[in-house]
This record gives sequence, structure tokens and C-alpha cells, in this order.
Amino acid sequence: MEKRYSEYTVEELRDEVATLKEKAQKAEQMGNVSEYAIYERKIQMALAYMLNPADFKPRETYELAGDPGQSFVITYINGVFAWGHRINLLGQKYDQEEAIPISVLGKKIE
Repeated sequence: MEKRYSEYTVEELRDEVATLKEKAQKAEQMGNVSEYAIYERKIQMALAYMLNPADFKPRETYELAGDPGQSFVITYINGVFAWGHRINLLGQKYDQEEAIPISVLGKKIE
């Protein structure tokens, strides 16, 4: 039975991220876009478990890594997921609340 990322040590998470990056690179080279996307999501999840959720605060706004122009305002933190709303380039907040891994959050916007 496989272990959950929450049960991994930091060293095991680092090894897992390295392995997943290799697999993602191979999938990209083979032109398998969906497999590549799956590995990228797994990498985001593993990286989230390497961060401290207490570093992210509700009602604060963060850039979204890899998504220029979009930001994210946190409503609350649940485990390694930030729940909240996306904000587009025009400053419009999306109605739909969503959860994203904290590893997707970039720099805090003042």
C-alpha cells in the first residue's frame, strides 16, 4: 500500500518531487500532454506538504505561480489547501470558491 504525502518525511518528499519531475519531463518529450499534467499536479501536491500552512493567512492576497495576472484571496486554510477566490487582471473576484494547494501560491500582494 502506498503512503500518503502527509506521511512522508521532508527527504522522502524531495525524492518524490525529483522522481515526478523526471517522469513529467519524459511524458512531455513523448508528447503525452495529459500524463504530463498529472505529474505536474502531483508535484504541486508534494511541494504543498513541504510548506507550512501557518505561513498563509486568511484575507490575504497572493499571486498565483504560473498564472500571471491572476491572484488569489484566501478565505481559510484547510490542511495544505487554501480556500478562496481568484481575482482577474481587472480586479474582479470570481464568485466560485475553490481550493488550491498552497504550493501554487506565489508572493503575497500588499
